[in-house]
This record gives sequence, C-alpha cells and structure tokens, in this order.
Amino acid sequence: MINQPSNQIKLTNVSIVRLKKGGKRFEIACYKNKVQEWRTGVETNLDDVLQISNVFVNVSKGEVARANDLKKAFGTASVDDAVKEILKKGEVQVNEKERDHDLTALRKEIATLVAEKCVDPATQTPYPVGMIEKAMAEAGYSVKQGKNAKSQVSECIKLLQSDSKLPLQRARMRVRVTIPAADEERLREKILGAAETVENEEKRATDWETVMLIDPSQFRVLNELLQKEVKGNGRIETLSFAATANNTGKA
Repeated sequence: MINQPSNQIKLTNVSIVRLKKGGKRFEIACYKNKVQEWRTGVETNLDDVLQISNVFVNVSKGEVARANDLKKAFGTASVDDAVKEILKKGEVQVNEKERDHDLTALRKEIATLVAEKCVDPATQTPYPVGMIEKAMAEAGYSVKQGKNAKSQVSECIKLLQSDSKLPLQRARMRVRVTIPAADEERLREKILGAAETVENEEKRATDWETVMLIDPSQFRVLNELLQKEVKGNGRIETLSFAATANNTGKA
C-alpha cells in the first residue's frame, strides 16, 4: 500500500493510464504529457514516464496489482513488461473537471486566433474575442480536443460564416511591392501568386511595382522572397490593414 501523502502528491499532477485485460483493470501513474512522448518515441526512459514504478488495480486508492494477476493477464510477472503494454495500449484517463478546463482554454485560443484573422466587413475592424466565442456557440462549433488551436481556425471561420449571424470576413493587407526592373521577368509570377487581388502594377525604367491585397500570412513569404532574390534591392510596404476588394483605390 502507498501512504496517503504520496497519494495526495501524485493525484495533483498525475496522468492515469488504464487497460482492461483478462477481466481485470490495470492502471499506472504517469507524469503529465509523458505518455504521448513515450508513444511517439521522444521519451524512452520508463523512470521519466512513471511517477511510481508499479502496476495498480486502482491508482487513486493505492491498490497494487498482485503478481499472479499480472502473470495471468500479461503472461509475465514482470512489472516493466506489463507497464510497457499498458503504456502502449491503455487509455489515458482525464477527469471531467480537467477536460472541461482544457476545452475552455482551447476554445478561447481558437476564438483569439479567429479574432486576429477576421474583421467585420462593414467596418473593417476586428471583433472582440468574447463576441467570436458567442458566435462559435451560436454556430454549434465543437472544439476537437486532440488537435491544436491553429489547425482548427479555418474550419471554425467557415462554420461561423455559414451558421452564425455574425458577419465575418478574413482580414486582408494592402501592400506595395517594388523590385528592380531587371528582376521583374524572373520574379513577377511568384510575387503576384501571393496576391488575392492585384490592384495595380507598373513597370518603369528602373523598377517594377505592384499594389496587391494579400492574406496577412503572405507578408512574411513575400518579405523572405525579396531578401533571398533581390538582396536588399526590393521592398514591401504595408499601405493598410484589413483592406478588402470593396475599398480598392483607397490607401
């Protein structure tokens, strides 16, 4: 049996992995986030994964599995072998309070990213995060716990645009890109390929210039392209943020 203080410590930051086998339940107590690292091969040292090097029938009560139960279920009395199988095949237990907290934090993170990427089409200004969260609830958006916030943003925006009453439009940047005239033929297609709308392009004796609307994520792509290809002889300027095709011609 494990004494009470040890129980109290491990239950505050423990990940319990459970496997039902041979009609019995087996559990191990792991450090948080280490189970996934073990499964992906990032962590290979069992001592760094396990809080307590033992197999339990109930971690929270400190009830250790008996050797003959391990042998019957796993074909071996080796604790390490049983632990490895539980780690590989078992289910990570997440308590309800913790799951709710994680989902709330993830929902907030998604809403924050949506607010950064989108605007009100009428005013071209961002919405408060709280308003985005309300629209997510209205549209019935379901947060996926196993995926990070960034990977869920596009799907969330599409759902808000189709199933919520909140008018939403992806923010755009209006930029001016200028490069030497000698590089226009070589780079024009790559530069214009980053645009959603090309408003203007002009070739002069010394340089070539275009004004475009781009997704903000393309700004870094264009900047890196200029640094690599024209080495300080080209430039990209932001003329306005959250511009759309509807206000073409306005700086």
